[in-house]
Amino acid sequence: MNLILSDRPLELPDLNPRTTTYIDLSQLHIANCVGCFGCWVKTPGKCVIRDDAVRVYPRIAESSRVLYVSRIQFGSYDTPMKTMLERAIPVQQAFIRLWHGEAHHVQRRVLPKQATIIGYGDISVEEQSVFRRLVARNAYNMNFESYQVHFVSEANVQNAVWEEVQSW
Repeated sequence: MNLILSDRPLELPDLNPRTTTYIDLSQLHIANCVGCFGCWVKTPGKCVIRDDAVRVYPRIAESSRVLYVSRIQFGSYDTPMKTMLERAIPVQQAFIRLWHGEAHHVQRRVLPKQATIIGYGDISVEEQSVFRRLVARNAYNMNFESYQVHFVSEANVQNAVWEEVQSW
């Protein structure tokens, strides 16, 4: 399964719905994580907040290829994407394992991923560097087998996304 997760509307004609899911986070109601850890201890694997995020994070877990499209703010994902990724912690367990000599959470039936992140906006070289480090650190907990990061202007987002999808 392929997943396109975007913080803005995209025009993606001819997507095969059997192989690719496109989710526009800007059209969903996703509350902030409240840090209650209910998804680990009260309702394992399920967030206690019942909003649109509960339909999204299982898609993230079951996808083997992901494309994240997000405006970059201060060297990080912008609010819609960051909020969703924080709400995706039910795909991890509270248990810790050593992975590459570091402590990381055990995944809960999460497929390994080929990930592409398209960051857009007016992004300085310093912000690009910070964002690349963020993605590298997140790659372990997001179960990325491999990943690539591309930066584009806001005007070129649609073309960059379409080129990536065509390469699949």
